[in-house]
Amino acid sequence: MDTEAQHTERDSSSPPLTGPEEESRSARFPRRSWRGAVVLAVVCVTVVLLVSHFVTQPFLIPSGSMEPTLRVGDRVLVDKLAYRSGSVPRRGDVVVFDGTGSFVQEAPRENPVTGLLRGAAAAVGLAEPAETDFVKRVIGVGGDHVVCCDRGGRIEVNGRAVDEPYVYPGDAPSRVPFDIVVPEDTLWVMGDHRDNSRDSRDHLGEPGGGVVPVERVVGRVRWIAFPPGRWSALRPTHVFDGVRSPAGAVQAPGGGQGRRGDGHG
Repeated sequence: MDTEAQHTERDSSSPPLTGPEEESRSARFPRRSWRGAVVLAVVCVTVVLLVSHFVTQPFLIPSGSMEPTLRVGDRVLVDKLAYRSGSVPRRGDVVVFDGTGSFVQEAPRENPVTGLLRGAAAAVGLAEPAETDFVKRVIGVGGDHVVCCDRGGRIEVNGRAVDEPYVYPGDAPSRVPFDIVVPEDTLWVMGDHRDNSRDSRDHLGEPGGGVVPVERVVGRVRWIAFPPGRWSALRPTHVFDGVRSPAGAVQAPGGGQGRRGDGHG
């Protein structure tokens, strides 16, 4: 009896087994945990890329052409659904667009692997956008007659002078004259930092005529998401509310439709 009791007590206080079976079992759990983490990471990255591709894309501002509205290093969120379901860009909208064929005649060639990695990083706002992507403000839409400048130095759209409070302090609306009727389904775009922006003015003499096809618009800039001190929504401008289209209609409140001399951005 005493011997059996001692044996039982000794067994219950013995250290756990550390043989091959236990080591194998413990080795399997970290591996499963590692695989689960990888699967979760892949799912998260996939979701982020899908949202970036179809809904909202972060966009890193690489230059000062849109100052003071957007600064170098700002991460903005581009609403890719803004112009779906029949909606089109309006005067005053700040848009991101693919400038291939208008601002850039052909996309630069790059290594497929590095291009894929750069594209993925740019899609989440961690790298500069492609050299063919631009951000500008819509000044004229299809059919608009845009002229610079009136006697007061202001841009005119369909005969109406426009005061532009978003233009960089000290810049003129344009330091060179232009006079253009914007072709249908295209946009006349300009940077807010007029003395530091290469925009539609600089490409009038090139193939594409300096205007951007509406189909090339990626989306509308809605928010500044980073850095934290810059977080804000881009409010619609009302400076074009009184501008009439060539057909006589007035643009709805909250938005933004040539010939020309040489330009400088």
